[in-house]
Amino acid sequence: MLKSQRASAGLDELDLQLLEALVRSPGRSNKALAEDLGVAESTCAYRVRALRSRGVITGVRVTLDPASLGLPLQAVIRVRLGRHTREGVGRLFDAIVATPGVIEAFHVAGEDDFLVHVAVEDATALRDIVLQHITVHESVRTTETHLVFERREGVGPLARVRR
Repeated sequence: MLKSQRASAGLDELDLQLLEALVRSPGRSNKALAEDLGVAESTCAYRVRALRSRGVITGVRVTLDPASLGLPLQAVIRVRLGRHTREGVGRLFDAIVATPGVIEAFHVAGEDDFLVHVAVEDATALRDIVLQHITVHESVRTTETHLVFERREGVGPLARVRR
């Protein structure tokens, strides 16, 4: 994002510094953030609240290691629909994200309609997610399952904004 684009989005240098610090360590206290950035605690608290209220910060997440929970097998399930209605897509999306083991789901454009990232105990549990929670929906035409050998986090959107 160019400097003029950041300005039109209402993000100044302090906002970007706060975002970088929060991404690196989301559980940091306001006092620690303010000290690290060299600003008053009240300024820091106000800026973080403003970033939240504007929807720039949309939440704080805890990321779990599925293998530590006894769910060592991860997969991405590609889902293609035979029929596309707003209601059918909405119902399927709601059902997918409510399925135990689903880490995240994407409704996408292109050859596939959904990409579903899951973590399960074993191949049987993976099969059950596909057969009992996805293909049972009348709008689903086909699925294709890809095992995940390794997963890594990307550098995130701030790296693009700060270049």
